[in-house]
Amino acid sequence: MKVTVERSTLLKSLGHVHRVVERRNTIPILSNLLLSGDAAGLKLKATDLDIEVVETLAADVAEPGATTVPAHTLYDIVRKLPDGAQVSLETTGETGLVLRSGRSRFQLQTLPESDFPDITAGEMAHRFTLPSGEFKRLIDKTQFAISTEETRYYLNGIYLHTIDVEGRTLLRAVATDGHRLARVDTAAPAGAAGMPGVIVPRKAVSEIQKLLEDGESEVSVELSATKIRVATADVVLTSKLIDGTFPDYQRVIPSGNDKRLTVDKGDFAASVDRVSTISSERGRAVKLSMGDGRMTLSVTNPDSGSATEEIEVDYDASPLDIGFNARYLMDIAAQLDGDTALLKLADPGSPTVIQDREGASALYVLMPMRV
Repeated sequence: MKVTVERSTLLKSLGHVHRVVERRNTIPILSNLLLSGDAAGLKLKATDLDIEVVETLAADVAEPGATTVPAHTLYDIVRKLPDGAQVSLETTGETGLVLRSGRSRFQLQTLPESDFPDITAGEMAHRFTLPSGEFKRLIDKTQFAISTEETRYYLNGIYLHTIDVEGRTLLRAVATDGHRLARVDTAAPAGAAGMPGVIVPRKAVSEIQKLLEDGESEVSVELSATKIRVATADVVLTSKLIDGTFPDYQRVIPSGNDKRLTVDKGDFAASVDRVSTISSERGRAVKLSMGDGRMTLSVTNPDSGSATEEIEVDYDASPLDIGFNARYLMDIAAQLDGDTALLKLADPGSPTVIQDREGASALYVLMPMRV
Protein backbone atom coordinates (compact mmCIF):
# COMPACT_ATOMS: atom_id res chain seq x y z
CA MET A 1 0.00 0.00 0.00
CA LYS A 2 1.22 3.48 -0.85
CA VAL A 3 -1.01 6.45 -0.05
CA THR A 4 -0.54 10.23 0.18
CA VAL A 5 -3.05 12.32 2.10
CA GLU A 6 -3.30 15.85 3.44
CA ARG A 7 -2.52 16.12 7.15
CA SER A 8 -5.69 18.09 8.13
CA THR A 9 -7.97 15.60 6.32
CA LEU A 10 -6.25 12.63 7.96
CA LEU A 11 -6.28 14.25 11.42
CA LYS A 12 -10.01 15.00 11.26
CA SER A 13 -10.81 11.40 10.32
CA LEU A 14 -8.42 9.95 12.92
CA GLY A 15 -10.13 12.18 15.47
CA HIS A 16 -13.43 10.44 14.69
CA VAL A 17 -12.21 6.85 14.62
CA HIS A 18 -9.42 6.63 17.21
CA ARG A 19 -11.80 7.41 20.11
CA VAL A 20 -13.48 4.04 19.67
CA VAL A 21 -10.19 2.25 20.40
CA GLU A 22 -9.73 1.47 24.09
CA ARG A 23 -6.29 2.44 25.41
CA ARG A 24 -5.94 -0.83 27.35
CA ASN A 25 -6.56 -3.94 25.30
CA THR A 26 -5.86 -7.59 26.01
CA ILE A 27 -6.32 -8.33 22.29
CA PRO A 28 -3.49 -6.54 20.41
CA ILE A 29 -5.39 -6.15 17.10
CA LEU A 30 -8.07 -4.07 18.88
CA SER A 31 -5.44 -1.39 19.62
CA ASN A 32 -4.98 -0.95 15.87
CA LEU A 33 -6.75 0.87 13.06
CA LEU A 34 -7.36 -0.88 9.75
CA LEU A 35 -6.06 1.30 6.90
CA SER A 36 -7.06 0.33 3.37
CA GLY A 37 -6.35 2.24 0.18
CA ASP A 38 -8.26 1.72 -3.08
CA ALA A 39 -9.83 3.70 -5.93
CA ALA A 40 -12.36 5.27 -3.51
CA GLY A 41 -9.61 6.75 -1.32
CA LEU A 42 -8.22 5.85 2.11
CA LYS A 43 -10.54 3.99 4.46
CA LEU A 44 -9.99 3.97 8.25
CA LYS A 45 -11.72 1.40 10.45
CA ALA A 46 -11.70 1.02 14.24
CA THR A 47 -13.60 -1.29 16.59
CA ASP A 48 -13.83 -2.37 20.23
CA LEU A 49 -16.09 -5.34 19.28
CA ASP A 50 -19.17 -3.37 20.43
CA ILE A 51 -18.81 -0.36 18.12
CA GLU A 52 -17.24 -0.12 14.68
CA VAL A 53 -16.51 3.16 12.88
CA VAL A 54 -15.49 3.33 9.21
CA GLU A 55 -14.51 6.62 7.56
CA THR A 56 -13.49 7.17 3.94
CA LEU A 57 -11.35 10.17 3.00
CA ALA A 58 -9.93 11.60 -0.21
CA ALA A 59 -6.35 10.43 -0.80
CA ASP A 60 -3.90 9.80 -3.62
CA VAL A 61 -3.58 5.99 -3.72
CA ALA A 62 -0.47 5.01 -5.73
CA GLU A 63 -0.63 1.35 -4.67
CA PRO A 64 -3.83 -0.21 -3.23
CA GLY A 65 -3.51 -2.40 -0.14
CA ALA A 66 -4.36 -2.71 3.54
CA THR A 67 -2.67 -3.01 6.92
CA THR A 68 -3.32 -2.24 10.60
CA VAL A 69 -1.36 0.23 12.78
CA PRO A 70 -1.55 1.35 16.44
CA ALA A 71 -4.44 3.84 16.56
CA HIS A 72 -3.33 6.23 19.30
CA THR A 73 0.30 6.31 18.09
CA LEU A 74 -0.78 7.23 14.56
CA TYR A 75 -3.18 9.89 15.86
CA ASP A 76 -0.48 11.45 18.08
CA ILE A 77 2.06 11.53 15.21
CA VAL A 78 -0.34 13.19 12.77
CA ARG A 79 -1.54 15.63 15.45
CA LYS A 80 2.04 16.83 15.98
CA LEU A 81 2.84 17.32 12.30
CA PRO A 82 2.78 20.93 10.98
CA ASP A 83 -0.36 22.38 9.38
CA GLY A 84 -0.63 21.95 5.62
CA ALA A 85 1.79 18.99 5.55
CA GLN A 86 1.39 16.05 3.16
CA VAL A 87 1.52 12.61 4.79
CA SER A 88 2.78 9.55 2.92
CA LEU A 89 1.93 6.06 4.21
CA GLU A 90 3.74 3.08 2.71
CA THR A 91 3.85 -0.56 3.82
CA THR A 92 7.27 -2.21 3.99
CA GLY A 93 7.41 -6.01 4.05
CA GLU A 94 4.96 -7.96 6.19
CA THR A 95 5.11 -6.05 9.48
CA GLY A 96 5.97 -2.42 8.86
CA LEU A 97 4.51 0.89 7.76
CA VAL A 98 6.61 3.97 7.01
CA LEU A 99 5.02 7.37 7.55
CA ARG A 100 6.79 10.30 5.89
CA SER A 101 5.99 13.99 6.13
CA GLY A 102 8.50 16.69 5.22
CA ARG A 103 11.71 15.73 6.98
CA SER A 104 9.97 13.42 9.46
CA ARG A 105 10.02 9.65 9.06
CA PHE A 106 8.33 7.13 11.35
CA GLN A 107 8.51 3.34 11.17
CA LEU A 108 5.44 1.68 12.76
CA GLN A 109 4.86 -1.97 13.59
CA THR A 110 1.80 -3.44 11.88
CA LEU A 111 -0.42 -6.50 12.33
CA PRO A 112 -2.02 -8.44 9.44
CA GLU A 113 -5.29 -6.96 8.19
CA SER A 114 -6.72 -10.49 8.00
CA ASP A 115 -6.76 -10.54 11.85
CA PHE A 116 -8.97 -7.44 12.07
CA PRO A 117 -12.50 -8.29 13.31
CA ASP A 118 -15.68 -7.35 11.43
CA ILE A 119 -18.85 -6.75 13.48
CA THR A 120 -21.02 -5.33 10.69
CA ALA A 121 -22.30 -8.62 9.26
CA GLY A 122 -26.06 -9.18 9.37
CA GLU A 123 -29.20 -7.76 7.83
CA MET A 124 -30.71 -4.49 9.02
CA ALA A 125 -34.49 -4.80 8.73
CA HIS A 126 -35.44 -1.12 9.15
CA ARG A 127 -33.93 1.89 7.44
CA PHE A 128 -34.84 5.59 7.44
CA THR A 129 -33.17 8.94 6.82
CA LEU A 130 -33.65 12.24 8.61
CA PRO A 131 -31.80 15.59 8.83
CA SER A 132 -28.67 15.15 10.93
CA GLY A 133 -29.56 18.24 12.99
CA GLU A 134 -32.87 16.62 14.00
CA PHE A 135 -31.23 13.33 15.00
CA LYS A 136 -28.57 15.27 16.91
CA ARG A 137 -31.31 17.17 18.78
CA LEU A 138 -32.92 13.89 19.91
CA ILE A 139 -29.58 12.75 21.30
CA ASP A 140 -28.28 16.06 22.71
CA LYS A 141 -31.41 16.73 24.72
CA THR A 142 -31.66 13.26 26.30
CA GLN A 143 -28.12 11.93 26.75
CA PHE A 144 -27.47 13.83 30.02
CA ALA A 145 -30.12 11.68 31.76
CA ILE A 146 -28.52 8.32 30.82
CA SER A 147 -27.81 6.26 33.95
CA THR A 148 -24.20 5.47 34.85
CA GLU A 149 -25.22 2.69 37.25
CA GLU A 150 -23.90 -0.51 35.68
CA THR A 151 -26.25 -2.77 37.67
CA ARG A 152 -29.25 -1.26 35.84
CA TYR A 153 -27.61 -1.84 32.48
CA TYR A 154 -30.91 -1.39 30.58
CA LEU A 155 -30.83 2.32 31.60
CA ASN A 156 -27.25 2.81 30.28
CA GLY A 157 -28.45 4.18 26.95
CA ILE A 158 -31.13 6.06 25.01
CA TYR A 159 -34.38 4.24 24.24
CA LEU A 160 -35.23 5.00 20.60
CA HIS A 161 -38.68 3.97 19.37
CA THR A 162 -41.77 5.10 17.47
CA ILE A 163 -45.08 5.93 19.10
CA ASP A 164 -48.50 7.05 17.81
CA VAL A 165 -49.83 10.20 19.51
CA GLU A 166 -53.17 11.67 18.41
CA GLY A 167 -52.91 10.14 14.95
CA ARG A 168 -49.26 11.18 14.35
CA THR A 169 -46.33 8.78 14.35
CA LEU A 170 -43.39 10.18 16.32
CA LEU A 171 -39.79 9.06 16.64
CA ARG A 172 -39.05 9.33 20.36
CA ALA A 173 -35.85 9.26 22.41
CA VAL A 174 -36.04 8.62 26.17
CA ALA A 175 -33.33 8.42 28.84
CA THR A 176 -33.64 8.12 32.61
CA ASP A 177 -31.46 7.37 35.63
CA GLY A 178 -34.35 6.96 38.07
CA HIS A 179 -34.00 10.54 39.42
CA ARG A 180 -34.76 12.41 36.19
CA LEU A 181 -36.22 11.55 32.82
CA ALA A 182 -35.78 13.19 29.41
CA ARG A 183 -38.22 12.59 26.54
CA VAL A 184 -37.85 14.21 23.11
CA ASP A 185 -40.02 13.71 20.01
CA THR A 186 -39.70 14.42 16.30
CA ALA A 187 -41.94 13.49 13.37
CA ALA A 188 -41.17 9.89 12.40
CA PRO A 189 -39.44 9.72 9.00
CA ALA A 190 -40.66 7.31 6.30
CA GLY A 191 -39.43 3.80 7.10
CA ALA A 192 -39.32 4.27 10.87
CA ALA A 193 -42.86 2.98 11.49
CA GLY A 194 -42.83 -0.54 12.91
CA MET A 195 -39.15 -0.40 13.94
CA PRO A 196 -38.27 -2.28 17.13
CA GLY A 197 -37.73 -0.19 20.27
CA VAL A 198 -33.95 -0.21 20.78
CA ILE A 199 -31.58 0.91 23.56
CA VAL A 200 -28.50 2.63 22.09
CA PRO A 201 -25.57 2.30 24.55
CA ARG A 202 -23.88 5.31 26.14
CA LYS A 203 -20.57 5.01 24.27
CA ALA A 204 -22.33 4.74 20.91
CA VAL A 205 -24.52 7.74 21.80
CA SER A 206 -21.41 9.78 22.58
CA GLU A 207 -19.72 8.85 19.28
CA ILE A 208 -22.88 9.46 17.20
CA GLN A 209 -23.20 12.88 18.86
CA LYS A 210 -19.70 13.84 17.70
CA LEU A 211 -20.28 12.62 14.14
CA LEU A 212 -23.52 14.51 13.58
CA GLU A 213 -23.67 18.13 12.51
CA ASP A 214 -26.48 20.60 13.02
CA GLY A 215 -26.83 21.21 9.29
CA GLU A 216 -29.43 19.96 6.88
CA SER A 217 -27.30 17.05 5.65
CA GLU A 218 -29.10 13.72 5.82
CA VAL A 219 -28.18 10.91 8.16
CA SER A 220 -29.17 7.32 7.44
CA VAL A 221 -30.20 5.06 10.34
CA GLU A 222 -30.48 1.28 9.97
CA LEU A 223 -31.75 -1.02 12.70
CA SER A 224 -32.07 -4.67 13.53
CA ALA A 225 -33.02 -6.23 16.85
CA THR A 226 -29.36 -6.32 17.91
CA LYS A 227 -27.54 -3.52 16.03
CA ILE A 228 -27.81 0.09 14.89
CA ARG A 229 -25.93 1.63 11.98
CA VAL A 230 -25.68 5.40 11.53
CA ALA A 231 -24.20 6.70 8.26
CA THR A 232 -23.32 10.25 7.22
CA ALA A 233 -21.74 11.21 3.88
CA ASP A 234 -18.37 9.60 4.68
CA VAL A 235 -18.65 7.95 8.13
CA VAL A 236 -20.46 4.72 9.02
CA LEU A 237 -20.86 3.80 12.70
CA THR A 238 -22.22 0.37 13.65
CA SER A 239 -22.95 -0.52 17.27
CA LYS A 240 -24.41 -3.41 19.21
CA LEU A 241 -27.56 -2.51 21.16
CA ILE A 242 -28.20 -3.09 24.87
CA ASP A 243 -29.96 -6.42 25.24
CA GLY A 244 -32.61 -5.57 27.81
CA THR A 245 -36.11 -4.19 28.32
CA PHE A 246 -36.48 -0.46 28.92
CA PRO A 247 -38.98 0.20 31.74
CA ASP A 248 -42.45 1.61 31.08
CA TYR A 249 -41.41 5.28 31.30
CA GLN A 250 -44.99 6.50 30.62
CA ARG A 251 -45.96 5.47 34.13
CA VAL A 252 -43.56 7.94 35.76
CA ILE A 253 -44.68 10.97 33.71
CA PRO A 254 -47.40 12.60 35.84
CA SER A 255 -50.48 13.89 34.04
CA GLY A 256 -52.38 15.46 36.97
CA ASN A 257 -49.91 18.15 38.06
CA ASP A 258 -52.20 21.17 38.32
CA LYS A 259 -49.89 23.82 39.83
CA ARG A 260 -48.25 25.73 36.98
CA LEU A 261 -45.27 28.01 37.34
CA THR A 262 -43.59 30.00 34.56
CA VAL A 263 -40.17 31.58 35.13
CA ASP A 264 -37.45 33.20 33.04
CA LYS A 265 -35.12 30.30 32.27
CA GLY A 266 -31.87 32.29 32.46
CA ASP A 267 -32.73 33.98 35.77
CA PHE A 268 -33.87 30.66 37.27
CA ALA A 269 -30.73 28.71 36.25
CA ALA A 270 -28.42 31.52 37.46
CA SER A 271 -30.24 31.72 40.81
CA VAL A 272 -30.05 27.96 41.33
CA ASP A 273 -26.33 28.09 40.48
CA ARG A 274 -25.66 30.93 42.94
CA VAL A 275 -27.49 29.53 45.98
CA SER A 276 -26.14 25.99 45.39
CA THR A 277 -22.60 27.31 45.92
CA ILE A 278 -23.22 26.90 49.65
CA SER A 279 -24.60 23.34 49.44
CA SER A 280 -22.60 20.26 50.32
CA GLU A 281 -21.38 18.45 47.20
CA ARG A 282 -23.08 15.22 48.28
CA GLY A 283 -26.59 16.58 48.79
CA ARG A 284 -26.78 19.60 46.49
CA ALA A 285 -30.45 20.11 47.44
CA VAL A 286 -32.06 23.47 46.77
CA LYS A 287 -35.45 24.34 48.29
CA LEU A 288 -37.97 26.21 46.13
CA SER A 289 -40.75 28.07 47.99
CA MET A 290 -43.50 29.24 45.66
CA GLY A 291 -46.35 31.64 46.40
CA ASP A 292 -47.91 34.94 45.34
CA GLY A 293 -45.86 35.58 42.17
CA ARG A 294 -42.53 34.88 43.83
CA MET A 295 -40.13 31.99 44.20
CA THR A 296 -37.60 31.88 47.03
CA LEU A 297 -34.62 29.59 46.49
CA SER A 298 -32.79 28.55 49.63
CA VAL A 299 -29.97 26.26 50.66
CA THR A 300 -28.90 25.45 54.20
CA ASN A 301 -25.64 23.68 54.89
CA PRO A 302 -24.80 23.04 58.58
CA ASP A 303 -21.07 23.17 57.75
CA SER A 304 -20.85 26.34 55.68
CA GLY A 305 -23.96 28.50 56.19
CA SER A 306 -27.06 29.30 54.16
CA ALA A 307 -28.17 31.21 51.04
CA THR A 308 -31.49 32.57 49.80
CA GLU A 309 -32.53 34.35 46.61
CA GLU A 310 -35.91 35.60 45.43
CA ILE A 311 -37.09 35.80 41.81
CA GLU A 312 -40.37 36.82 40.20
CA VAL A 313 -42.46 34.05 38.67
CA ASP A 314 -45.90 33.57 37.16
CA TYR A 315 -47.59 31.39 39.82
CA ASP A 316 -51.05 31.76 41.30
CA ALA A 317 -51.69 28.33 42.89
CA SER A 318 -51.52 27.55 46.61
CA PRO A 319 -48.08 28.02 48.29
CA LEU A 320 -45.71 25.09 47.88
CA ASP A 321 -42.25 24.15 49.20
CA ILE A 322 -40.30 21.52 47.25
CA GLY A 323 -36.64 20.47 47.05
CA PHE A 324 -34.56 19.39 44.04
CA ASN A 325 -31.00 18.40 43.25
CA ALA A 326 -29.46 21.69 42.06
CA ARG A 327 -27.27 20.12 39.38
CA TYR A 328 -30.22 18.23 37.91
CA LEU A 329 -32.25 21.45 37.75
CA MET A 330 -29.41 23.24 35.92
CA ASP A 331 -28.91 20.30 33.53
CA ILE A 332 -32.57 20.44 32.52
CA ALA A 333 -32.61 24.25 32.23
CA ALA A 334 -29.64 23.99 29.84
CA GLN A 335 -31.71 21.76 27.51
CA LEU A 336 -34.69 24.10 27.22
CA ASP A 337 -34.91 26.02 23.92
CA GLY A 338 -37.10 28.97 24.85
CA ASP A 339 -36.57 31.92 27.20
CA THR A 340 -38.98 30.52 29.79
CA ALA A 341 -39.31 27.36 31.85
CA LEU A 342 -42.72 25.88 32.65
CA LEU A 343 -42.88 23.77 35.82
CA LYS A 344 -45.95 21.63 36.46
CA LEU A 345 -46.07 20.73 40.15
CA ALA A 346 -48.32 18.66 42.41
CA ASP A 347 -46.95 18.33 45.96
CA PRO A 348 -43.53 18.14 47.73
CA GLY A 349 -43.31 14.36 47.26
CA SER A 350 -44.38 14.02 43.62
CA PRO A 351 -42.34 14.31 40.42
CA THR A 352 -42.40 17.64 38.59
CA VAL A 353 -42.73 18.07 34.81
CA ILE A 354 -40.51 20.73 33.18
CA GLN A 355 -40.86 22.07 29.61
CA ASP A 356 -40.08 25.33 27.87
CA ARG A 357 -43.78 25.69 26.99
CA GLU A 358 -47.01 23.69 26.96
CA GLY A 359 -46.96 21.01 24.25
CA ALA A 360 -43.21 21.32 23.56
CA SER A 361 -41.57 18.32 21.88
CA ALA A 362 -39.07 18.01 24.75
CA LEU A 363 -40.33 17.05 28.22
CA TYR A 364 -38.39 16.47 31.44
CA VAL A 365 -39.45 14.84 34.70
CA LEU A 366 -37.56 15.46 37.94
CA MET A 367 -37.98 13.62 41.24
CA PRO A 368 -38.00 15.88 44.32
CA MET A 369 -35.60 15.64 47.27
CA ARG A 370 -36.42 15.93 50.96
CA VAL A 371 -35.31 19.32 52.32
